[in-house]
Amino acid sequence: MNSQDFFTNRKIVVSLAVLCCLLWGSAFPAIKNGYALFEIAAHDIPGKLVFAGVRFFISGLLLLLIAAAMNKPLGGLSVKNLGELGLLGLTQTALQYAFFYIGLAYTTGVKGSILNATSTFFSVLLAHVIYRNDRLSTGRTLGCLIGFAGVVIINFSKDLRDFDFTLLGDGSIVMTSFIFSAASIYGKRLSQKMDSIVMTGYQLSIGGLALTVAGYATGGELTNFTAASTSMLVYLILCSSAAFGLWSILLKYNRVSVVAVFNFLIPVFGSMLSAIFLNENILEWKNALALIFVCYGIWLVTQEKEKAGVPAASSKT
Repeated sequence: MNSQDFFTNRKIVVSLAVLCCLLWGSAFPAIKNGYALFEIAAHDIPGKLVFAGVRFFISGLLLLLIAAAMNKPLGGLSVKNLGELGLLGLTQTALQYAFFYIGLAYTTGVKGSILNATSTFFSVLLAHVIYRNDRLSTGRTLGCLIGFAGVVIINFSKDLRDFDFTLLGDGSIVMTSFIFSAASIYGKRLSQKMDSIVMTGYQLSIGGLALTVAGYATGGELTNFTAASTSMLVYLILCSSAAFGLWSILLKYNRVSVVAVFNFLIPVFGSMLSAIFLNENILEWKNALALIFVCYGIWLVTQEKEKAGVPAASSKT
C-alpha cells in the first residue's frame, strides 16, 4: 500500500483526524496545568509569552526535521517567501497565541475550549466578505447563529441573572479565534505555493521565536524545571508537532471538507479533558447546552462547505 492509498483509507483518515482533535483538545488542560507546574502566575504575561514561545519554536523545528526526513525542500526561499512566512508566523502563531495563553489564564478550560471554537464561524463570515464564490447560505447562516448562541449561553451565570464575560479572559480567547481565522485565509494562499508541512514548520518557528524574545525582553522567564513540568512542556511540543504534521498529511491526500468535518470534536475533547484534569464542571447545564449548540453549529457549517466544495477552517491549539 503506497502513501496515498494509506492516507485516503477511510478508517485511517477517521482515526488520525480524531487523534489530531484529541491532541488539540488536550492542550487546554495541559497549558493550565503547565502554568501551575512552572509557577507562572495569572498576571505574569511575560512568563506566559516565554512558555508559549519555547513550545512553538521547538514544535516548528521538529516539523522542519520531519519535512527534511520526507525529502521536502527546506531552502531556496526567496526574500518574498521569507517575508510572507514571517508575516504568517507573527500573526497566526505569535499574535494568536499571545492572546490565547493570556486568555486561558483568566477563564476555565471548558469555557475556553468552547469559546475557541468560534474560529469556524469567523472563517465563514470572513470568507463571505472576501470571496465571491463563498457567500453565506441559509445553512451556514443558521450554523453561525446557533454556534454564537452557544457562546452567549456559556457566559451566563447558573441562574441566568448575570452575564459573565471578561475581556482579559474570555475576550482574549475570542480574539484568538478571530486572528486565527483571518491568518488562515492568508496561510491558505501561501500553501498553494509551498509545502504545507514546511510552511507550518517555518511559521511556528518564527512565531515561537518572536514570542520568546518578547517574553524575555519584558522580564519573563521559564523556571522551576522539574520532571513534571518538563514532561508537560515536552508533551505540548510533541502535541503541536504531531497534530499539525498529521493534519497536513491528511489535507494533502484528502479534500479539506472531508477532514474539517471532525472540527466539532476539538471543543468536545477540550471540555471533557478539562473536566477530568482540572476538576471543572462540564455537566453544569449551561456548559453542556453551549457545547451542544457550538458543535451542532460547526457541523452545519462544515456540511454546507462540503457540499459546496469549499475548505472549512479549523480551530487548533
